[in-house]
Amino acid sequence: MKDGYRQDDFLGPPDQVRALIELEPTRSDDPAGTALVLKRICRVAARILPAQGVAVSLMTEQGPTGIVAALDKASGVVEELQFLLGEGPGWDAFETRAPVLVPDLQAGGAQRWPGYCAAVGAHGMRAAFAFPLFVGSARLGVLGIYRAEPGRISDETLAVALSLADLATETLLDGQEEAGASGIPPGVDAVLESRFAVYQAQGMVMVQLGVPLTEALARLRAYAYSEDRTLGAVSRDVVARTLSLEADQR
Repeated sequence: MKDGYRQDDFLGPPDQVRALIELEPTRSDDPAGTALVLKRICRVAARILPAQGVAVSLMTEQGPTGIVAALDKASGVVEELQFLLGEGPGWDAFETRAPVLVPDLQAGGAQRWPGYCAAVGAHGMRAAFAFPLFVGSARLGVLGIYRAEPGRISDETLAVALSLADLATETLLDGQEEAGASGIPPGVDAVLESRFAVYQAQGMVMVQLGVPLTEALARLRAYAYSEDRTLGAVSRDVVARTLSLEADQR
């Protein structure tokens, strides 16, 4: 645990961690609703765990929906790399419904996710820990925790991280209950709009280049990665017709 926090402070981790999240102050540029609570979870995770990056991503069986909350811009960039490259611990955690703990990305992950590990390493992260957000058969997303130094996490730290993942899951479920007629949890609309733009852009690229849908998505990902942009931003430009991918762009 970080200096200033003892494991004794987390007897009954869920209740203690929940209290910290509720006490986390709101900032002027924070989102609203569900996204606000998830943002607080990211901040608390960074403070009580040995973490330099934290993000919560929504995912479905069709793939990632988007990043709904991140500790900071750098955390969002690192998390986005998994979506751009189509590989990483978050994908595996979502598929298996089990935490994927990689204390040394270069030694323990390079063979599994070569592109991802190289890209994350270039952004200064050396360890990644992904926790699935799910209830029964319903999978919602992933909580990603990143460290700048390699090293295993202790059992006590793992217990706190699992509590944070449980609270993130609970927050998403509560948001669905509050969604109302729109079906969109409060504060999550921007993420879903970005995902819709990806779907639209994927279809447009498929028609423009005469390639299958999977290839169209690969082209979008490759372009976003090469330009150091998010997939959502590139997709919005394609939909707005301010960007057109060429046949030789991969």
